[in-house]
Amino acid sequence: MIVNLALILTVLTLASGVVVAIDKLVWKTEDADSRQAPGARDILVEYSRSFFPVLLFVLVIRSFIFEPFRIPSGSMMPTLVEGDFIFVKKFAYGLRLPVTETKFIETGNPKRGDVIVFRLPSDPSINYIKRVVGLPGDTVVYERHRLKINGEMIDLNYGDREFGRVPVFVEDLDGRVHDILIHNPEFSTRDGTYRVPEGHYFVMGDNRDRSKDSRFISAIPEEYLVGEAVRVWMHFIPWNMPDWGRIGTKIQ
Repeated sequence: MIVNLALILTVLTLASGVVVAIDKLVWKTEDADSRQAPGARDILVEYSRSFFPVLLFVLVIRSFIFEPFRIPSGSMMPTLVEGDFIFVKKFAYGLRLPVTETKFIETGNPKRGDVIVFRLPSDPSINYIKRVVGLPGDTVVYERHRLKINGEMIDLNYGDREFGRVPVFVEDLDGRVHDILIHNPEFSTRDGTYRVPEGHYFVMGDNRDRSKDSRFISAIPEEYLVGEAVRVWMHFIPWNMPDWGRIGTKIQ
């Protein structure tokens, strides 16, 4: 069962705000006399007064500024690993209303190389995280682990290390230099030519051979974007010690 935290938080904020407003305009409840047992309305007003500012603050931060997410899989290794907790900048690609996700202010668009969180079009209750490779109107060719975008080959070089015995390669997407994993340099899956429709973005995982991305789920419509992943704030896997070295890492 997937819990819609945005909906719950919005409903609680609205409900407590309505009670506070009614009390200010109609009930005009005074502080209860300590010698008398407070009634149900007094208790409701007291709790609403206490929680409304906190709920409103959390709702604004989570909806419009930053939202925390946990990395559940290895599709973005070595950039992000399972157990990373990240901050996602919600205002990077426009301000959207909570719950409905309707954009009401335009603030920018994804750039090639950005690491983004988006809602899965086939099931919007599920969030995915991938790297933007193709912009609207681009032609993306993926062949033998090499990317060619609009006829231009993307720089890909051997790295100087391994990640879990898997070779690390360094890719440069319009100046966004980052590491990727290639499990079998002699063979790649889902080679092909992909044309990105207007208003869509072609995304791929940095773990190129083990990522369910736009090669499988197609390009992502702009309205499903959640925000840009910017920084790791914690790394924790149950029954293990936190990896303090990853805290504060900027997402390349």
